[in-house]
Amino acid sequence: MSIVIGSDHGGWELKEFLKIYLENNKYHIEDIGCYDTESVDYPDVANLLVQNILAKKSDKGILICGTGIGMSMAANRYKGIRAALCNEPMSARLSREHNNSNVLVLGGRTLGKDMALDIMKTWLMTPFSGERHARRLAKIEEAGKDSQNNRKTDQVIKKETNGNIHSKSLAEVDPEMAKAIQQETQRVFYTLEMIASENFCSEAVLEAQGSILTNKYAEGYPAKRYYGGCEYMDVIETLAIERAKKLFGSEHVNVQPHSGTQANVAVFFSVLKPGDTILGMQLSHGGHLTHGSPANLSGKYFQVVPYGVDRKTETIDMEQVRNLAKAHQPKLIIVGASAYPREFDWKTFRQIADECGAFLMADIAHIAGLIAADLHSSPVPYCDFVTTTTHKTLKGPRGGVIMCKKEFAPKIDKAIFPGTQGGPMMHTIAAKGVCFKEAFSKEFKAYQQQVISNAKVIAEEMQKGGFRVVSGGTDNHLVLLDLTSKGISGKEAEEALDASGITVNKNAIPFDTKGSRITSGIRIGSPAISSRGMKEPEMTYISSLIKDVLNNIGDKITYKKIKKSVKELCIRFPVYQSRLDKPL
Repeated sequence: MSIVIGSDHGGWELKEFLKIYLENNKYHIEDIGCYDTESVDYPDVANLLVQNILAKKSDKGILICGTGIGMSMAANRYKGIRAALCNEPMSARLSREHNNSNVLVLGGRTLGKDMALDIMKTWLMTPFSGERHARRLAKIEEAGKDSQNNRKTDQVIKKETNGNIHSKSLAEVDPEMAKAIQQETQRVFYTLEMIASENFCSEAVLEAQGSILTNKYAEGYPAKRYYGGCEYMDVIETLAIERAKKLFGSEHVNVQPHSGTQANVAVFFSVLKPGDTILGMQLSHGGHLTHGSPANLSGKYFQVVPYGVDRKTETIDMEQVRNLAKAHQPKLIIVGASAYPREFDWKTFRQIADECGAFLMADIAHIAGLIAADLHSSPVPYCDFVTTTTHKTLKGPRGGVIMCKKEFAPKIDKAIFPGTQGGPMMHTIAAKGVCFKEAFSKEFKAYQQQVISNAKVIAEEMQKGGFRVVSGGTDNHLVLLDLTSKGISGKEAEEALDASGITVNKNAIPFDTKGSRITSGIRIGSPAISSRGMKEPEMTYISSLIKDVLNNIGDKITYKKIKKSVKELCIRFPVYQSRLDKPL
């Protein structure tokens, strides 16, 4: 029999005592925490145990808090869970015989250890008697349907006829998809997301993104639509535009791009013709695919002149940029990166663009949040065009934005619609508007400061451990690690860390000798773990876990140990707790 067991700080001591009996009697145990007497919230532990039981990972569960009352209330919110708070063996026996309880709840501060052990032993050994009790249990389950797995609001018509599935849950309509989404939710909950381009947006952003706006076509722009019924779409898009203009100080903003790539393509098509020359940062030196990679549209439609970093400093070689610009006379210069840990010299780029008569575009997809919080210099005063995504440090939905000078507004708007896109995704635009509003708050600025501080701690700790950090440190949210001296590839490091519950991505380093599918480095980001509320002490601890994994490549025992430590840390800093527990 498999048993999942959990407690809060008030039940930790009793949990550890009962585990000894369970282990000695060959029960398969999963301990979901807590792991010491440090204060935790009992609903978090109860919710984790419930999910384990409902997913049929364990046969039965045991929950312990100070009195047991809180744990039993939290667990019994869920259909399919029958949690019994027992204070003596008789109630434990009857809870099994009559009620088929699948979760035993105990009071760590109200029961002696011997009594608790007797209760647990009785509960484990007693079978469900069935018969008339099965009929009564079925009525309990039936009564719980509307309040749990089939939640329906008063506004939903409950009578479903003629094949109408609009009021059915995802789990009812598509259980396979619901399962995959729930599995991803649990992966996120239990692992450390440290990919620099990923983050966790707020519940408010998720609510807007998943709203009824998903259904609405609104081709065109506010007050200039090609469809009827767009009066509220105009309100929503205008809110998003005006907030972005104020947040970044831009003269014009287009919030319709579906992605950062769409935003960049629109800029290209607004002022360039196929065959024109562009100057962009080399992908292997930290640039982005859309800045001129041969594999991308930008590299196929235009003549690309790449610039890179200085071999010694590993920062952008501005003299090289100037010389290349003079020699090739590009029509557009692109500034921005996907794996560059230092600030950009917007002013010098502007001077170089003016010297050769080029347009200047900044792609701030990675650092938009830092710029919005005034923690990174802004390109808006210097650049003709500024593009960004909204889902990285900005903590919004997945999408793109274009900012530009007023003189370019008509060209940019036409390049998006009808040039490269049709109907805008109004649910995403609403979510963008929400994230822009959130970015004005004091909490947002404090968060962005923590993102930078956390990245700096990671860089320092990895250097102390003998790992080489590209450019010697970081000014933003990411750390680029060179693994050459360790004799391992980025691919090996990514896979080992993933097996240990830490998600990063393999990444090329400047002057890399390995291919893009192997690489010599990894990129580590702090935005998502900072969104969980983790600070400098946790960064030191996480860095030690990363070093343990990378110093023991291939050691599955180490991976298992680190994964357990990661899970314990994640339980202390939960994200989207309500979504982990919410039936789909």
